[in-house]
This record gives sequence, C-alpha cells and structure tokens, in this order.
Amino acid sequence: MCRFKRKAPAYERAAQMFVDTVRQVGADQWEHIALGEWTVRDLVGHTNRALLTVETYLGQPAAVVEVERPADYFIRARAALADPAAVAARGREAGQALGADPVTAVRETAERVLAKVGGAVDDACLTTPVGGMRLIDYLPTRVFELTVHTLDLSAAISVPVTLPEGAAALTLDLVADLVASRPDRVAPLLLAATGRQALPPGFSVFSNPSTCAKKH
Repeated sequence: MCRFKRKAPAYERAAQMFVDTVRQVGADQWEHIALGEWTVRDLVGHTNRALLTVETYLGQPAAVVEVERPADYFIRARAALADPAAVAARGREAGQALGADPVTAVRETAERVLAKVGGAVDDACLTTPVGGMRLIDYLPTRVFELTVHTLDLSAAISVPVTLPEGAAALTLDLVADLVASRPDRVAPLLLAATGRQALPPGFSVFSNPSTCAKKH
C-alpha cells in the first residue's frame, strides 16, 4: 500500500499540471504545430490518453500479472505498438475527440479518472495492450507520459511549467530504468548529466527519437 500511496499522488499532481497547462492554451493556438506533425490539439488529445487509458484498463481486469516493471511496459510497447504512422493517427483522433471545448473535456476527464484511481486497490490488475499489470506498476508510465508531454505542450504554447517533485522523481526513475536496459545509452547520459559532454544528436531512451514518449 505504501508504494501506491506514493505513486497515486504523483499521478494526481501530474494530471493537475497537465490540466493547468491546457487551460493556458490560447484560442488561436490549437491548430499550431506542437510536436512533429501533431498540432497542439493533437498533442493534448494524445496526452489526455494518459488519463483515459487508466480508466479503460481499470474496467478490464487481468487474471495474471505479465508485466511487472514500468520500464518493461515501454520496452514491450516499443516492440509492438510503436509504428510512427499509427501513433500519429491515434494522436489526431484523440485530439478530435476532445470536441469543441478541449479545456473542459480534459478537466472533466481528469476529475473522473482521478476519482476512480482514488477508489482503486493498490494491486488492482489491469489488462494493457502489452499484458496484465498492477495499477501501481502502470501508473508510473502514465506519470511519464503526462510529465514529458506537458513539457512538450508548455514549449509549444510558450508558457512555463514547474514539474511536481513526485512526478519528476517517478519520471526520472523510469528514464534510468529505460537507459539501463540499453547499455550503449548509459555512458552518454551519465557524462551529460555530470557536465562532461553534451548528449549526442538525437539521443533518446527509445530506439527512435522521433517517437520519444509517443506510446500507449
């Protein structure tokens, strides 16, 4: 239960950061390019899936835990779900699904999903696209998505954002686990993090930098 109590608040604060940043999107900014081929609307729609997928998977209990670490979720997703064209298309669809009032849609989604997470048990087992996972192990992947893509949104609309400490810590933990799974990435990241040299061009903890955190 202690692990869940640390991760659920981080998810809640990451969600609130996202909601607060979406609230600052200007009326004329929704169709601006934000990330790759995604518009601001597309990016917000994709990021909103870090809320919606939790709701969906809570409603799809799994009988067996098949994925035990958050990093393993991304490793499996990278192998099975990372087709760039399909990811881009899902982002556009999610953006359109926000409707005429994206700000309200995101806020209402966050309120609804956070209430469901608050009422869930720590070892609830969910059916995800890459296998059964405990909620406490799935939430860090959603914190990662909310954190990274809120930074993308903040850059796209030129507003500052301060990462909540818990969300930042979980995201960095996940980055460390992802880098550790790719030994060729460890030394460059350590050298850059300690001020010894810049990261190589296009460096990413994922195999394709252009897809970065664009996973489900």
